[in-house]
Amino acid sequence: MKIQVASYLVLFASFTSCSALKTLSAKNNSGASLSASSQGNSGPSFIDDISVTPGASKEPALAKGNKTAPYAVPVTPKRAKAANSSPGETNPEVLKNKYAGLLDVGPDKLNNIPLLQNIDHWWGTQYCLGGNTEDCIDCSGFAQTIMHDVYAQNLPRTAAEQYDITEHISDNQLAEGDLVFFHTTGRGHTVTHVGVYVANNHFAHAATSEGVTIGTLDDPYWKVRYLGAGRVKKS
Repeated sequence: MKIQVASYLVLFASFTSCSALKTLSAKNNSGASLSASSQGNSGPSFIDDISVTPGASKEPALAKGNKTAPYAVPVTPKRAKAANSSPGETNPEVLKNKYAGLLDVGPDKLNNIPLLQNIDHWWGTQYCLGGNTEDCIDCSGFAQTIMHDVYAQNLPRTAAEQYDITEHISDNQLAEGDLVFFHTTGRGHTVTHVGVYVANNHFAHAATSEGVTIGTLDDPYWKVRYLGAGRVKKS
């Protein structure tokens, strides 16, 4: 009888421990949720120079074998051709029609074919912090590359540095080739993300969840994180 009582006590202790663990876990989850909401941000946490497309909740990891440290990439972009990289669409009319749909503008409004070709070439390239190759790239590396290859302008490596060297302009002055800057790390106003303005409030950028893609300033996610626009001064 004493053995049976002891067994019941062991089982009861086991169940109560599991319940306590669940309660603790629930408290931890609740605490994390409160922390996020207290910042007025229902999205995920971020670290510097990382962007995320609306709805994404997974932070990226550095691509396997990529040992490039953030901010260690030279001003003139270096590329390593990825094995599965495609050159993108090259037919001007096909490109104009394709991006007219993505940007919600008429094809006649898109006349910078090299810009469209470069965006198309990089489209979908995965994100990695500090990346600057066709295997993976980050937001400031992508902006640096587009400005160099399309506009023959050299930019510094980080989004914050790029913000500092641009001429700050108002939103109604935004034009193709300007840079748009965001803060994506909770509170504060430090520049941590950058995109290249294309047309109709749309910008090309490297996002953690989709890689290189098109975003819009009208999206609620980007609207609350938008810090302003800058124009690269001609060299």
